[in-house]
Amino acid sequence: MSGHSKWSTIKFKKALKDAKRGKIFTRLIREITVAARAGGGDPASNSRLRLALDKAYGANMAKDTIERAVKRGTGELEGVDYEEVTYEGYGPGGVAILIETMTDNKVRTVAEVRHIFSKRGGNMGTAGSVAYQFKKLGLIVFPAAADEDRILEAALEAGAEDVVNEGERIAVYTAPSDLHSVVLALEAAGLKPEESEMTMIPENTIEVSGEEAEKLLRLIDFLEENDDVQNVYANYEISDEEMARLEAAS
Repeated sequence: MSGHSKWSTIKFKKALKDAKRGKIFTRLIREITVAARAGGGDPASNSRLRLALDKAYGANMAKDTIERAVKRGTGELEGVDYEEVTYEGYGPGGVAILIETMTDNKVRTVAEVRHIFSKRGGNMGTAGSVAYQFKKLGLIVFPAAADEDRILEAALEAGAEDVVNEGERIAVYTAPSDLHSVVLALEAAGLKPEESEMTMIPENTIEVSGEEAEKLLRLIDFLEENDDVQNVYANYEISDEEMARLEAAS
């Protein structure tokens, strides 16, 4: 199996940058609320909500906080009406960047995203200018020490598209509609993943280094720190040596 083996360097240490607990919870609450509004409050029939709930419980979010978020989504409780908006643009080196947001004020959010691009050496693009360079996939993650052969066998039997050892993790990729069924099949085989989610994988990557890489990562940092931003995806590639240098300098 092949095709996504460089993803661990493409998505720059997002878990470390999401270290602020409150920021994680805010994003999870919005995702739960929007998922419940879009597909109802029953996770058995709403796979997006089920994934959001799994993440929330995995992050040790309180049960009553989760239940309130679901009820705000279904209209049982009053709450902010969030809208999903995706923005696109280019960063230093011509790297394509896709930004998923949830906002209660599109005018504010687009102004803030455009400001970040302009201040950090990027350019905001029009709708469709970047999205075609990414493919939506389900992602199931196991630790690097997990039994790769067992995961490969069970995942392929369940209909997964790809299984890749990415060094720091073993990643199983699925069609979006197959994510939940593959997770269930892996768990039934005694293989418990660390996480599962929908993600965007770049079709091609651009290698960056030096000052260009530093500016790009700084731009992505500022985008991810914005309160309305849920996810940032980019099609850059940085060598392990260059990444180590950048991390040491940060």
